[in-house]
Amino acid sequence: MSQRPKRTFRQRRADSSDSDGGKESSTEPGAPEGQAAPGPAEEKPPVVAARRPFRGRRRVWASSRRAARAAPSAGGDPGDQGDTESDSENALLECRTIDLSTDEEDGTRHSSESKDDQSSSSNNSSSPEEKTFSSIARIPDATFIQAARRKRELARTQEDYISLDVKQTSTICGVKKNSDEDPESEPDDHEERIPFTLKLQTLRQRMAEETTTRNEETSEESQEDENQDIWEQQQMRKAVKMMEGRDIDLSHSSESQKVKKFDTSISFQPVNLEVIKRQLNTRLTLLQDTHRSHLREYEKYIQDVKSSKSTIQNLENSSNQALNYRFYKSMKIYVENLIDCLNEKIISIQEIESSMHALRLKQAMTFMKRRQDELKHESTYLQQLSRKAETSTNGSLAIDEKTQWILEEMESRRARRRQARVLSANCSHEEGTSSDDELPSAEMTDFQKSQDDILQDCKKIFEDVHDDFCNIQNILLKFQQWREKFPDSYYEAFISLCIPKLLNPLIQIQLIDWNPLKLDSIGLTQMPWFTSIEEFVDSSVEDSKKEDCSDKKILAAVINKTIIPRLTDFVEFVWDPLSTSQTTSLITHCRMVLEEHSTCENEGLLKSILSRIKKAIEDDVFIPLYPKSAVENKTSPHSKFQERQFWSGLKLFRNTLLWNGLLPDEALKELGLGKLLNRYLIIALLNATPGPDVVKKCSEITACLPEKWFKNPAIRTSIPQLENFIQFLLQFALKLSGSEFRDEVKEIILILVKIKALNQAESFIEEYHLDHLRSLIKEV
Repeated sequence: MSQRPKRTFRQRRADSSDSDGGKESSTEPGAPEGQAAPGPAEEKPPVVAARRPFRGRRRVWASSRRAARAAPSAGGDPGDQGDTESDSENALLECRTIDLSTDEEDGTRHSSESKDDQSSSSNNSSSPEEKTFSSIARIPDATFIQAARRKRELARTQEDYISLDVKQTSTICGVKKNSDEDPESEPDDHEERIPFTLKLQTLRQRMAEETTTRNEETSEESQEDENQDIWEQQQMRKAVKMMEGRDIDLSHSSESQKVKKFDTSISFQPVNLEVIKRQLNTRLTLLQDTHRSHLREYEKYIQDVKSSKSTIQNLENSSNQALNYRFYKSMKIYVENLIDCLNEKIISIQEIESSMHALRLKQAMTFMKRRQDELKHESTYLQQLSRKAETSTNGSLAIDEKTQWILEEMESRRARRRQARVLSANCSHEEGTSSDDELPSAEMTDFQKSQDDILQDCKKIFEDVHDDFCNIQNILLKFQQWREKFPDSYYEAFISLCIPKLLNPLIQIQLIDWNPLKLDSIGLTQMPWFTSIEEFVDSSVEDSKKEDCSDKKILAAVINKTIIPRLTDFVEFVWDPLSTSQTTSLITHCRMVLEEHSTCENEGLLKSILSRIKKAIEDDVFIPLYPKSAVENKTSPHSKFQERQFWSGLKLFRNTLLWNGLLPDEALKELGLGKLLNRYLIIALLNATPGPDVVKKCSEITACLPEKWFKNPAIRTSIPQLENFIQFLLQFALKLSGSEFRDEVKEIILILVKIKALNQAESFIEEYHLDHLRSLIKEV
């Protein structure tokens, strides 16, 4: 790409002629008139310094390199005046010394100085000689030199000037040609003679010199404008799109713009109304889609504007930020102090809880060990008594002192219980169904004293703590204020997940004296912490009015984190499944927890219950089998011991089935029916003497069975686990039908009907022709 020449705008100025002392003078004072001018050899070349404005990136300094060969004398005749002027014009031929400067930072323009400055201007066109000097100064290329020559030839043909001397003109042209052909023949700057005085010039010479300077400036300016226009045209031809708003003069362009003409040979596809209609429909569809998208955006923007206005209004109506900051800061300090307080007290709480648990565990282990010891010693004693009866030896049975003391202590407790039942008019009680959880007075006193000491220490834990940090209701009130004032930040902080952890130590303190195995123990719903949390949750639902409010899960989380682990510990270490009172109370609390506040931790509690029942069946159930001769007498020790053990096993059977609805049915059937009824109770019934006592035992067993197992009216056969029991009932009914207790057969049929063994009952009635009992089946 050609480099664009920089356009400059010159400012012409005329220097005063006084600067060079250019006043016109023909002769020096005191010189004679006829004195001739010095010859060419003796004449000093004049110093010509033409000051011109510089255009472009360089500073140009112009100086005279040639001295005039000859000068006319000051006192010559008028005939020689023409020659003198011609010689003056020849003296104007100058060579320029070019000083190219790369100083583009200051951007100033320098011009050359002229020897004589005049205020008059000339409109004459530039001569060929002036054109030549301008070309040398610009170091033109070959094309530019040819153009200059053509202009000189054109000027000669037009004869726009008066030639004073044709011969001199030829000489001038020869000089110019010699100058063009041998530009290096000029002397160097250090070889050039420097004049120190000014040559006297005539008026015509000064006018010619000024005209030459001005024409040269005009020529340079026009040439630079022409080059600038050529460069602009070249750049415009390379552009892709014509720039609008710019006035470009392309009058001197060598190549004119070619206008594209329409080619009539090109043929277009025919257009009909359907094509136009289809295109219009397509365009209409696109516009409609665009319009709908714009409408959606507009509606979105409208909603954003409304939301922004609402937000601005809420912020403007909100309370002072300083008050909000003070509230958050006070809440932060309160929570930190609460956590510090609980961290300090948690160790004492855990120690007291462990002490109370160890005390209850010790008591439970005492009862269990005593029952097992009594069972072992009494069974041993009866075995020795049976061996003595078989051998028919006389004399007393030798019993060690420990066994004797255990038997006497056991009998004394039974006597006290009988007396208590007589006083309470409870005559339906069976031996062996008592819990036998009495302690000696001394042990009871020690237990009570230890429990009181633990409770006293429990009260001292928070005696130095303010109520705002140990009262659950006050703590929840703080969080309730936060929820009411700033609900967004409250829910974003997930306070519902933090409250159960904060309240856990305080709830443990209230549960120190809580024993879910006692019938008189307070229910969970009546405890202060439960009511406080319930009120907090209810107020949260009212405030938020959301079904998925996170605060609704606080109570379930507290039960899951605090109550269920405590119940699990009682089941595994303290609960006695043979105790009906303990089982009934434990079921009450577990039902509330498992049914009303079901959580993922329920499976652990249920597994603990099943494991404890299974252990009780394996360790505590023992029904001995003695010869009929030893048990026929109802007052014999063998008969009494067997009866007590049967009723004890039946009691465990009843307590196990009380968990119906909480434990899985399959697990209950496996433990209650499979392991307890079929393995222990039915074997004892098979060895019993037929009579009303056996019927009563069978009725008690049937009464323990859950009714929901037999609610389906379509079934006529009982559950598979009762098959052995049904066969025993049929055999027992057959024995009773041939004895004096044939009226008890009706009770047996009723038991079969109750457990849905209808097919077996009908077969038995038809087989033994008991038509009077057929009505019992029809009623069902």
